[in-house]
Amino acid sequence: MRFMSPTSRTPEPPRDAPESYVGLAAEGAEQLARTRGWSVVRCLPPGSIITMEYLSGRINFEVEDGTVTRCWLG
Repeated sequence: MRFMSPTSRTPEPPRDAPESYVGLAAEGAEQLARTRGWSVVRCLPPGSIITMEYLSGRINFEVEDGTVTRCWLG
């Protein structure tokens, strides 16, 4: 009898360029990210203290005055 190793249940995150969100209005960037397949969209003010764990399927926006100023994955 042959056993196969379990397959990963974690879906691949969307292939996306984080820099494409910089300069967009936060609300529009969030909607765009969700249409591109991001399951978690996190908007943070500049200088926020956050944990650094990587979460597949999450995109992070740093938002100042309603505009995305920085974007990173995980």
